Amino acid sequence: MKTIINTTAVLAAAISAVSCNYLDFDETNGLRTYSDVYSYFDETKQVLTNVYSYIPQDFGAIGGAMRDCGCDDAEFGNTGGQVQWFNNGSWSALNTVDNAWSLYNGIRAANEFLESFASTDFSRFENDAQYENWEKQLKYFPYEARVLRAFFFFELAKRYGDIAMPLKKLTIEEANSIGKTPFDDVVEYIVSECDACASNLPDSYRGQPNNETGRVTRGFAMALKSKALLYAASELHNPTMDTEKWKRSAKAALDLIDTGLYQLDPADKCNNVSSPETVLLRMNDASSSFELNNFPIRFTEGSRSTPATATFPTQNLVDAFQTINGYTVTLGANGWECDDPAFNPQRPYDNRDPRFARTILANGQSFKGSRIASYAGGEDDATVTQGGSPTGYFLRKYIQESTSFSPDNPVSNRHHWVIYRYAETLLTYAESMIEAFGDPDYTDAEFTYSAAWALNQVRANSNMPSVDVKDRAGFIAAVRNEWRVEFAFEDHRFWDVRRWKTAEDTQRDIYGVRIELTEDNNYAFYREVYETRTWAERMYLYPIPQSELYKNTNLNPQNQGW
Repeated sequence: MKTIINTTAVLAAAISAVSCNYLDFDETNGLRTYSDVYSYFDETKQVLTNVYSYIPQDFGAIGGAMRDCGCDDAEFGNTGGQVQWFNNGSWSALNTVDNAWSLYNGIRAANEFLESFASTDFSRFENDAQYENWEKQLKYFPYEARVLRAFFFFELAKRYGDIAMPLKKLTIEEANSIGKTPFDDVVEYIVSECDACASNLPDSYRGQPNNETGRVTRGFAMALKSKALLYAASELHNPTMDTEKWKRSAKAALDLIDTGLYQLDPADKCNNVSSPETVLLRMNDASSSFELNNFPIRFTEGSRSTPATATFPTQNLVDAFQTINGYTVTLGANGWECDDPAFNPQRPYDNRDPRFARTILANGQSFKGSRIASYAGGEDDATVTQGGSPTGYFLRKYIQESTSFSPDNPVSNRHHWVIYRYAETLLTYAESMIEAFGDPDYTDAEFTYSAAWALNQVRANSNMPSVDVKDRAGFIAAVRNEWRVEFAFEDHRFWDVRRWKTAEDTQRDIYGVRIELTEDNNYAFYREVYETRTWAERMYLYPIPQSELYKNTNLNPQNQGW
C-alpha cells in the first residue's frame, strides 16, 4: 500500500503524509509527473518549500502540550494528556509519545528533491525577465535541502541515538531492510554536510530576490554543526567525557562566533523576524490557538473549554531565575529564601532576572491591562478542571498579548518558532570550554575567548551581573542554569537533562505555589508538591516504535531498557 499525495497540494502547502512504511510514499498522483513539476521554477521552489514544512516546532507538539511539560519546567493542564506518559512512565515502544518518526517523510522529500533537481534545466527560459533571479536562487536550492536533511537526521538522532540514514529515495524493499547508523557516525555525516554546504550558502537573503526570511543560510549550517558536536560531546553520548570532543564542540561554536554574522539582542526574540540574534525561524501564518490554550482563562472571553490544554511553568523553573542583582531565590518550606537585601518577599516576582517576566506570568504581574491574581480567591485562581493553573503560574513565552477573543474585535497574530539563535552558540562555547579545560578563564592561541566571557555575554544581554565562579563544578552549574532560564520553553530543557544525564536527580518532584491572603492583607507563599514523577534510565533515549521494528527487523536492537 502507498499513500498517494497530490502534487498540487505539495506545491500549495505543507504536507501531512501517512504511509504504510515510514520511508514509503509517492509524491504524485499522475495528474502531473515529476518532470512536469521540475520543469518550472515556481513549482520547483514550492517542492523545496515543502521540505521546510517538516521542520519541527513546539507550540504544543505533544497533544497540545509543549514538550517542557515532560520535564521539570512545566506541567500540562490536561492530566490525561499524552505528554503525561513521559511523566508517569506509561510510554513504551507500543505507546509512543512523539510523532518524530514522521521526520523520515521530510528526509524522503529532501532526497526526492535532490535527485530530481539534479536534472533540472531552465535554460529555455533564458530570455525571460525573471531568469537571472531564478538562477540566483536555484544555485542555493540543493544546499538548502542537504542542510535540512542533516537537520532532520539530527532531530531523529537526539531522540533515538542510532538511526537509519537513507541518503536516497528508497523502494519499499529498501525501506524495510535499511539498518541503523551509529550515533557518532550520524554526527560525522551531519558535520561533513554542514561543512560542504556552508560555503555555498549566503549569509543572508537580504538583497537576494524577494528578500526572504526563514531559509537556510551559511550561519545555520554552521550552527547545526555546532549543535551536533555539542550533543556528541555531552555525557549521554560521551560517557568517558573525552575532552577532545568538547574541544571540537568549542571550535565549531567559535567558528560561528568569529563570523560576526549575529549579535545578541536585548529585545524579545520570540516572534521577531528582524532580530539580529536569530539564525533560523520556522515561519507560520496568523493564529490565536496558542493564546486560546495558554491565556489565563478569564482573558479567553469564554472561547476556551475546560480543563485547560495549557502549559504551566513550575516552581522548579521559577527558582532558577535570580534577582536582578544575581542572588538566588528559592521558595522553601518556610517561605522565600534570598540573601539579596533588595528582595521583597511580599513581591517576590519583582526585580528578578528580566527574562523571568518574558517567560512566566505570576501573581501581581501586569497583563492585558490587568494584573494576574492567582492567590486563593483571586480572579485567576481556579481548579485545573475549571481552567486554572495547577502550579500557580501561567506561560508568558511566545504569548502575543495583543491577541483578542472579543467577539466584536478578534485579533490573531503570527507565531514564528525559533529554530536557532546566537545565544545558543555562546552557551555552547561556554559549556564546551569549561568541560574541555576546567578553568572558566582559560584561553590560548586557538580558543581566544574564555568560557566566562561567553557566559557573561549572554547574561549582560539581559542586564544580569557577571558570574564570577572559579571552580569547575560551580561554573558548570552556572552554565546549566543559564541554559535553563535563557531558553525556557524553546524546546531545550527536555533534551538538556538527557544529554547531561541529570534527569535522575531533576525529573522527580514537581512543585507549584499556593498563595493566600493573611489577615493583615499580606501574602503567604507555600511551596507544594504538585506531582511526583517516574524516571527510569531507559528514558534518556526514545524507544524505537515497535510498529517499525515489525516492518524492519534491521532496526534492531531496540534501545536499551525498552
